[in-house]
Amino acid sequence: MVASSTVLIRSWRKKSWDASGTTLHSQPLKLLFMKKLMSVVALAALCVFAQAQSAVFKPFKVDVAGGYAVPSGKGAKAGFVFALEPKYALNDHFTVGLRMEAAATARAYVDNSGNLKSADVKASGSYLATGDYYFNTNKFRPFAGAGAGLFHLAAASINENGAEEFPVASSFRFGFMPRVGFEFGHFRAAVEYNAVGKVDKIKNNYLGIKAGFFIGGGRLAQ
Repeated sequence: MVASSTVLIRSWRKKSWDASGTTLHSQPLKLLFMKKLMSVVALAALCVFAQAQSAVFKPFKVDVAGGYAVPSGKGAKAGFVFALEPKYALNDHFTVGLRMEAAATARAYVDNSGNLKSADVKASGSYLATGDYYFNTNKFRPFAGAGAGLFHLAAASINENGAEEFPVASSFRFGFMPRVGFEFGHFRAAVEYNAVGKVDKIKNNYLGIKAGFFIGGGRLAQ
């Protein structure tokens, strides 16, 4: 009777463990499998990270640039633009960064009667996450890139024939920016189109033609 009960208890325990998937033998195996899986994932991530590191250039740099800002819209007047852009190179061909820019222009538009409405010169700011792709690792490096983020449009007063007509309040708008350019040594030049859209019939898009230099990001010692 005792032997029979022992057999029944052992049989019940085996079925319970099998049903829950946590037998005395399977639990250590699962823990071992999870540890090995985590090790493999960590090793793979480390390999990808190591592969992604820049092999030719130092990864950190800061772009400093200024130039000409050409706003869209009839009657708008060109101004100047200045930008700072810290960057990090994921590898020798792709960088990510944050562009902080101020562009001073005079915006304008033509109303339904054909009258030209102009605004005073004000500086608008932008904060864009950016990415650039470099086509080679030579001294002359052409690139193409893009960015997206927030544009802070400055308040402006709309004038007609020198008389103030109505004010336009400052606002934030989401926009994007495609660009192309090149680097030669530590010199950098680019053409950027900032697409922001309209506010109260006023077009806020502008073309930036910039030149400057970058600090850091030089070639690694071989």
